[in-house]
Amino acid sequence: MPFWAWMLLFLGVPAGAVGVAAFEGSSGGFTLYNLRAATTGVYLQGFENTLELALITSVVPAICGAVLAYAVHTSPRAGFRRAIVTAAGVLANFGGVPLAFLFIASVGAETSLVTNWLNAIGLNLYGTGFTLYSFWGVALVYMYWQVPLMVLVVLPAFEALRPSWQEAASGLGARSWHYWRYVGIPVLMPSLLASTLLLFGWAMAAYATAQALTAGTLALTPLQIGSFLNGNVLAGQQNVGYALAFGLVVIVAVVMVGYALLQRRASRWLR
Repeated sequence: MPFWAWMLLFLGVPAGAVGVAAFEGSSGGFTLYNLRAATTGVYLQGFENTLELALITSVVPAICGAVLAYAVHTSPRAGFRRAIVTAAGVLANFGGVPLAFLFIASVGAETSLVTNWLNAIGLNLYGTGFTLYSFWGVALVYMYWQVPLMVLVVLPAFEALRPSWQEAASGLGARSWHYWRYVGIPVLMPSLLASTLLLFGWAMAAYATAQALTAGTLALTPLQIGSFLNGNVLAGQQNVGYALAFGLVVIVAVVMVGYALLQRRASRWLR
């Protein structure tokens, strides 16, 4: 009961208020103008960019994180496993403005620290047209903490793979490929998909890192909502920001429902 009361007070009530304001006109009354404005022009582009960014920064880190988690799971060196898990725990929680500053100091300009190292070995990063303050720059920064987060959330699924299953498959004449095709991957798939959805939802709602890198010049829905909160509102569009937030809440809610369903299915193998 305390948990549900807390959720209702700090999640349910604000989300309900956003939903009501999204359908409220500037002079009161019900209207669909806010939703129409939030799904056209630069705001529609913001949703598209946010979805594309979340998709890229969830699928790629999910693959890399799953490979790293498998390497940690199969490593016979306990020290290596502890070091990777500890580092993943630290890096997964290192975000926001400090992370943006780290990347600005490292690769934010042609004279930055890491950029100079790359130039010394003949790799001109900025000669390729790359810039940290673009869509792909933000995606790179997101992946910095998405990969270790994937390691943390998917590692328990690898721990659930019992050695006896592989021994039984081998005893029945199955090769390693057959074991992964018919046992390992089907068991892991719900956890892998659920973890990918978690990364997707996290990237959809991320704000501070992208704001610190781009100062709002990149059309992303969280940054556009922040612009409304900062008072950058056109006449008659006071509640468009609520409509943007409502759309983001709906998308993240759908993702989290899918995550919960997949986690329930995956939990059968973690008992």
